[in-house]
Amino acid sequence: MGLQLRNKTPKRRVKAKLREDRSDAVHSNDVWAMDFVHDQLATGRKIRVLTVVDTFSHFSPVVDPRFSYRGEDVVATLDRACRSIGYPKTIRVDQGSKFISRDLDLWAYQRGVELDFSRPGKPTDNAFIESFNGKFRSECLNAHWFMTLDDARSKMEEWRKDYNNVRPHSAIGNKPPISLMKGSSAAAAA
Repeated sequence: MGLQLRNKTPKRRVKAKLREDRSDAVHSNDVWAMDFVHDQLATGRKIRVLTVVDTFSHFSPVVDPRFSYRGEDVVATLDRACRSIGYPKTIRVDQGSKFISRDLDLWAYQRGVELDFSRPGKPTDNAFIESFNGKFRSECLNAHWFMTLDDARSKMEEWRKDYNNVRPHSAIGNKPPISLMKGSSAAAAA
């Protein structure tokens, strides 16, 4: 028919490769996962909450709300949590700007912590924190009305302590996460 058809196959711009299988955590402080959750105060002012959870024990070392977060704020929050329960070997994070900052990269390098980034647009790469954030939203954020940032901090900390010390988790034999943490330093931090 005289039509000109394109016979060329399109070139892939990015080399496709399979992601290495991630190994499961075998003890506390082996792998942590962290992400941000967004909410707002009663006044309508937005807050960001940094959530961190240990993937082996389900222990949450920190839930920290602020009006805004920079890379150095993430580092300060992690330092505070790590001083009380120890440093993890690996932290799973997404590709967010606060997690790819030089501050967090330098902090991780100096402390021997590996940052394991998920692929862009693939929240299932960090499914553990997504599940934790879902529980946090339904049990804490949707259940409370926050008047001030201090009010939000106190209510979130109360929920975190209950989550760590009282609430049984079916994934770990209907025990609270504190029961899987090693040493008494974890009990003091809870």
